[in-house]
Parts: sequence; structure tokens; C-alpha cells
Amino acid sequence: MHVQEWLDTVPAAAVYAVVALVIGLESLGIPLPGEIVLVSAALLSSQHGGVNPVVLGACATAGAVIGDSIGYAIGRKGGRPLLAWLGAKFPRHFSEGHIATAERSFEKWGMWAVFFGRFVALLRIFAGPLAGVLHMPYWKFLTANLLGGIAWAGGTTAVIYYVGVVAESWLKRFSWLGLVLAVLIGLTSMLVIKRKAKRAAQDNAQAKAEAEPAVAAE
Repeated sequence: MHVQEWLDTVPAAAVYAVVALVIGLESLGIPLPGEIVLVSAALLSSQHGGVNPVVLGACATAGAVIGDSIGYAIGRKGGRPLLAWLGAKFPRHFSEGHIATAERSFEKWGMWAVFFGRFVALLRIFAGPLAGVLHMPYWKFLTANLLGGIAWAGGTTAVIYYVGVVAESWLKRFSWLGLVLAVLIGLTSMLVIKRKAKRAAQDNAQAKAEAEPAVAAE
């Protein structure tokens, strides 16, 4: 079952909770499809009056900020052994190559790696724990984390919501245009057939009229 179809079967409060929980766990360092869940929920809110996009964006932001903060605390306490343990448990996501790439990003961009990392799937998982492991000052981390969470979660919700509204409106308009077009095609076809039938009847009458003198002459 698709994520959006599943979300459509649960109450609005459950949608908010699922979005906040999945994004929070992903931000904490657990590889989950947070972006897919958020996009699906935002699209659902554009088609479902019960799901408020503002509340959805707020829940997504809260999940992102809280999850990253917990990930930071775990990373600061666990240190390098934590990264090694994660690499053994989740080699696809926490391989040495991925960790090295994330570390280079942090060394180059500092707190901005946390902000922009929110928009990159790999860094979104690493940002919190890695910032803690590298002992980034918490005030820098929190500032970038808060701004990144608002920009990513709130921005994604707003963009997908309005895209869904516009798309639904366009599809409705298209359906009316399709109906009008179908009616016009039907009327045109009927007129063409009627005209051809009338012409065929005239041709038959003319042929019959021409044939009658010939029979009489014989």
C-alpha cells in the first residue's frame, strides 16, 4: 500500500503523530523515509480537509528539531564507537565512505552542514549524531538545526500543499474541458452522420427516379 493511501485511512491526529515520529527517528540517526512520509502527508492535506497543512508543518518541524537534538546528545556521549556500531548495524547507510563524506562536509561548512544537511538524505541521518561526535558547540548546532528544520519541514509542506491544490484544480478544470470536448465531438459526429445519411437518401431517390423512365421505356 502506498504511504499516502495508508495515511488516508487514519485520523488527522495520527497523521501528525506519524509524520513527527518518522522524521524525528530519521533525524535521530535511524534510516527511515522521512521525506517520503512528509511529502505524502502534505499532498494528502491538499486533498483532505481534515489535515491542516500548518499543523502538519509544525509537527514535522518539531520532529526534525527534537530528533536532531536527541541524535546530537547520543553522538556526543557515544563518540566514535557509536559510529562504528552504527556502521556494523546499518552498513548501507553508515559505511566508512558515507561517514567520511559527512565529516568532510562538517569540516568545510561547520554549522551550515547541519542546516543544508536537512535537505540531503544522507546528511539528514548523520547531522545530529555526527555533530555530537565532533563536539560542535550546542548553540551553533541548535541554531542551524532550528533554522534547517523550519526551512525544510515547513517549506516542503507549503510547496507540496500548494502544488497539490493547483494540480487538483487543474485536473478538475481538465475534466470539465474533457466533458465539453466529448460533447462537441459527439454533436459533430452526429451532424456528420446525419448529413451523410441525408445525402445517401437523396442519391438513392435520384437513382430510383432515373431508373423509372428507363423501365417505362422498355
